[in-house]
Formats: sequence, structure tokens, C-alpha cells
Amino acid sequence: MRNVIFLDTSVVCNIIPVPGLDQNSEEIKLEMANQMKSGTDFILPITTVIETGNHIAQVPNGDLRRTTAERFRSTLQMVIEGKAPWILHDIPWDKDFLMRFLAGAGTGSTYVEHATSQVGAGDLCILTEREQYADRTGINAGIWTLDRGLDAYNL
Repeated sequence: MRNVIFLDTSVVCNIIPVPGLDQNSEEIKLEMANQMKSGTDFILPITTVIETGNHIAQVPNGDLRRTTAERFRSTLQMVIEGKAPWILHDIPWDKDFLMRFLAGAGTGSTYVEHATSQVGAGDLCILTEREQYADRTGINAGIWTLDRGLDAYNL
């Protein structure tokens, strides 16, 4: 079975790189290259795109903010054209998604319990996307993250 990994914002911010959130950039890029050589498929969740874009918008220096936004735009364009090592998957933003989200995306804890234990809605959305992907494809995907809270739900 092929290896599939969802990319968390903490990893993508190191790949782009986003100033102030790129402390592990070289290590992450090397690991991604190694994973690509081994045939890993990377999925770019919508949550990661939104959160990365928000982090870029918060870069204090306007020139850095613009060049970072341009790098991110270029990366997303490569994803659209199928030239990036990341793939998109269709996710419906519908009642089923929200029901899974509120139920905790198969983690055994509800949204309220996650929020109480400081697991954010973005992380739970990634878990929900992963659960929908597994149901649709039969593939149990991992999540590549530097976030200990989200990593606790990794396979």
C-alpha cells in the first residue's frame, strides 16, 4: 500500500518558508526530498492553505510579506498544474464534514473536548479531511506535523 501524508501548516511554513515560522526549514526540506524518493504522496489540506496564508499576512515586514506571498502563490500554482510534489483531493464542505468535525473525526473525542484540551479547529479540520480521505480511498494516511497536539492523533 502506498504511503500518503497530509501536510500540516507547521511543515508547509518551513517549506515556503514563512519568516518567523521557518526554524526547521532545511531539515524539513531534506526530509521531504527523502520521502519523495521513497514514493510518498503528500496531500495539501485546505486548512493548511488557509492557515499558511494567514501566517504570511501577519509577517511584519511588508517586503518580506510580499515575497513570501509570491512564493506561496507560485507553490499553489504548481499544485494546480500538477508540478508540485503535493496533491489536492476533493473535500465537500457540507453537513457530513461538519458532523464529522463535531464528532471529533474518529479520534474518540468531540470538538468540545478537543477545544477544551487546546486542540484547535484547524487541526481538527485536518483530521476530518484525513478521515474522509480514508473512507473514500481505503488508505489510512499519516499527518506530517511539528505540532505535538496534532501529532498525538497521527497513525
